[in-house]
Amino acid sequence: MTGVYNVLLINQNDNVAVALENIIKGQRVKSAVGSFEALGDIEKGHKVAIREIKVGEPVIKYGYPIGRAVIPINAGEYVHTHNIKTNLQGILEYSYNRPLDSKTEIGEYKGKVRTFKGYLREDGKVGIRNEIWIVNTVGCVNKTAELLANKANIRFGGATDGVYAFLHPYGCSQMGDDQTNTQKILAGMANHPNAAGVLVLGLGCENNNIAEFKKFLGQYDEKRIRFLEAQAVEDEIEEGLKLIGALVEYASSFKRQDCPVSKLVVGLKCGGSDAFSGITANPLTGLFSDMLIEQGGTTLLTEVPEMFGAETILMNRCINEEIFNKTVNLINDFKEYYMKHNQVIYENPSPGNKKGGISTLEEKSLGCTQKGGAQNVVDVLDYGEAVRNNGLNLLKGPGNDIVAITALAASGVQLILFTTGRGTPLGAPVPTIKISSNKDLFNKKKEWIDFDAGQLVEDSDLSQLGKDLFDYAVRIATGEERTKNEINGYREIAIFKDGVTL
Repeated sequence: MTGVYNVLLINQNDNVAVALENIIKGQRVKSAVGSFEALGDIEKGHKVAIREIKVGEPVIKYGYPIGRAVIPINAGEYVHTHNIKTNLQGILEYSYNRPLDSKTEIGEYKGKVRTFKGYLREDGKVGIRNEIWIVNTVGCVNKTAELLANKANIRFGGATDGVYAFLHPYGCSQMGDDQTNTQKILAGMANHPNAAGVLVLGLGCENNNIAEFKKFLGQYDEKRIRFLEAQAVEDEIEEGLKLIGALVEYASSFKRQDCPVSKLVVGLKCGGSDAFSGITANPLTGLFSDMLIEQGGTTLLTEVPEMFGAETILMNRCINEEIFNKTVNLINDFKEYYMKHNQVIYENPSPGNKKGGISTLEEKSLGCTQKGGAQNVVDVLDYGEAVRNNGLNLLKGPGNDIVAITALAASGVQLILFTTGRGTPLGAPVPTIKISSNKDLFNKKKEWIDFDAGQLVEDSDLSQLGKDLFDYAVRIATGEERTKNEINGYREIAIFKDGVTL
């Protein structure tokens, strides 16, 4: 991408370009459409106008408007929050169009059936890890769950891929949708195929007691899921270790075997984005999504507020009018959630995003949604709802990193691709492949980052890098390698909350 230019023009219709290096006032800006003088300092990753933009005129990036000019902008001038403003408004009306044809370039992967070695469960699902999970019904037993996991890993170490507890503050003093959300998310965790065995740990007096929680589990295998009510036993630690021992024995019966990659369900997430996220890491992740879906696999795209401004791109790819209407409701319901709390719908880019060069929510969304590739949208899932259709799915959830990765895991993804431009150590309950948008981050935070998409700025081939990422993800799924979040022990959950706490 670099070549003789020091700025990148993403789309031929754009009127701004992205600085590939720090540019100082008076320096020549060299672009694919000519050169001109920089009228101010421009940081790497930030935008520069390549021609005059009049007041009220759209500012174009990725071939789409990312806002409008609020003052005249000259060629060579720095473009950011001081001179552009969002075009986005409140609740909108949308009209259904026939879905666009999916267009992907996957080269040698087309028609070539890939496999990985996974754990085939008795319900037909496939796990990529053979772990024991402790799912506590209420936050009151957080430390009990943590202590059990620590002791179990000492007592049964090496017999499985590990024993893990996922702490949260909920399960009691909640009402209505909040309690339902907690129960749905925890049930999704308990039913996850990466967990060969699950200990459901309750206290006994909580709203989400074991009897109530079982209503959300559906049918379950009594060999795979065991229950412990701490108030009902004399020594909950020893009783818990006995139950975990039985789960470890059950888990040991599973061995890795060849499975088609169509059994993979992969979550797509970005966090700590920068201006290169929509140029390198997110398009690369989108190519991965296309490649997996061509193989019959499934991907889930969430972060609904980060679809605002790019939602029509997704709506135009819905397979039918029913899915289109569900997508419209997905978008407008989240806007109404903002409005109910008297919050500005479109004030989304974080301070880190803005420092990285992202000016408006449209700009962020146009980069963010590229993780969904070019395939059609086959389904829209509610928060806490399990995936049911192969292909590209949209999942209701916020942009918040921990809440979003938890929602993805609860819906059944065995693996998450997480793109970032600024870096984060965060990890989901499932293996989380961190993909850097720039080489500086990859080199600086090697203990966080698994894969470098910043190579694309240095003229690496997107198609080849997509194959490299696909191969790497298969190795992770097979267990040949572990992600940095697994190595570091970074596994967290957070549950969406909207209402009061009693």
